[in-house]
Amino acid sequence: MKTIRWGIIGVGDVTEVKSGPAFYKSTNSQLVAVMRRNGDKAKDFAQRHGVARWYDDGEALINDSDVDVVYIATPQYAHKDYALQAAAAGKHVYSEKPMALNYNECQQMIEACEQAGVSLWVGYYRRSLPRFLKIKELIEGGAIGDVVGVTTRIFRPTSVQPNTPRDQLQWHFIPEYSGGGQVLDVGCHQIDLLNFYFGNIVEVQGFAANQSGLYPVVDSASAAFRFESGLMGSATWCFTAGVEVDETVIVGTKGQLSFAVFVPSPFTLTTAAGTQTIDLGYPAHVHQPMVESIIAELNGEGRCPSTGTSAAHASWVFDQILAGGKSA
Repeated sequence: MKTIRWGIIGVGDVTEVKSGPAFYKSTNSQLVAVMRRNGDKAKDFAQRHGVARWYDDGEALINDSDVDVVYIATPQYAHKDYALQAAAAGKHVYSEKPMALNYNECQQMIEACEQAGVSLWVGYYRRSLPRFLKIKELIEGGAIGDVVGVTTRIFRPTSVQPNTPRDQLQWHFIPEYSGGGQVLDVGCHQIDLLNFYFGNIVEVQGFAANQSGLYPVVDSASAAFRFESGLMGSATWCFTAGVEVDETVIVGTKGQLSFAVFVPSPFTLTTAAGTQTIDLGYPAHVHQPMVESIIAELNGEGRCPSTGTSAAHASWVFDQILAGGKSA
């Protein structure tokens, strides 16, 4: 197997533990270059992680002849432009999620990569984690019978203080940088996971609002949806709550599965035989199983389960939700 050589654009918090080390700890994989607009921080990351080269310009990294795959770990407003540049340079693309600000940008990324003959993957890494693959196995194995409904919900407190000036807000809270704030940034993982389990959502009705007025992007949303199989489900997100709730419940004709999407706590399988607790945590670097699937695909020995096409559908769902409902 050949060694896959990676370059990272945007070495921020997510690359310190969740993703970055996966590129040099995986077999047949090498992290050869990193980039951050702040050159001193790019250099610091490179030195701490043993990376040979660092840049303060994304185009320079993309044009590095030693880079085979560009991992785009910037805020989502920059995903499309870097992906198009990488495709034009003949480089494969691994983009963070959400794939882009909206579905239209996702389609531009897909088209550019297809025309350039390069692959496009997106970091919905839960599709590769043992915890979530076990849940999929239980569903498909009939552990809870035929699935009749699914609900998912997230409630979290806010970190934003009242009257915080716009120029002091983190990028997640600015519409032009985040698209849909934490509703999109967090919720896209849940929607993609449900698409992975049950096939794509094909119809959705949603509402989104800024209920708190603490920042200029939405802070709450709810949706009802139907999958291509006919299965129906619902979702709720709120990021100004006084409590933390992370719960997805899948109900079948013979029982139910209940689990958290963002916390690696034990999940439960409840049937007529009782309640079974299953404890499968996260690996040290949550992106690593997916990174390994990309390496395998590039070596002709497997497939990555999160493609540009599958990821774009999660963005399509959120375009419908963020557009809001209609009133009389």
